[in-house]
Amino acid sequence: MGQKLSISVRDYIHPLESPRTDRPPTFDPLAGFPKGRKEREMKATWEEMNRWGLSPGERDYCAHILIDVYKCRREWAPLAAHPCSDIKHKYDLCEYDDYILRMKEYERERRLLARKRRKEKAAAVDQ
Repeated sequence: MGQKLSISVRDYIHPLESPRTDRPPTFDPLAGFPKGRKEREMKATWEEMNRWGLSPGERDYCAHILIDVYKCRREWAPLAAHPCSDIKHKYDLCEYDDYILRMKEYERERRLLARKRRKEKAAAVDQ
């Protein structure tokens, strides 16, 4: 709680050191990873997501689990709360892990921008 506010204040105070969340990363995603990084892949296809009527906000890396939740709810309707709770928990955990990963990417980008700014200041002082 309060994460959005702290990011907004930091963006206001240091706009050149704050990543833009509406744009792709400005630094190489493999920089600092000598063995590379595991690439994330969508497990649900666009056809499946269209068939199940997922909204644009639900079309993320956890969409395949959300489709399983919808299947379970359809199978157990109208008493879907208890039989589908384990699948719903799995979906919530996937969303949480995705959120943590996005926050780590944001923080990495912010730190790289601050490092770049420090190097530019040091180069300007040396000249």
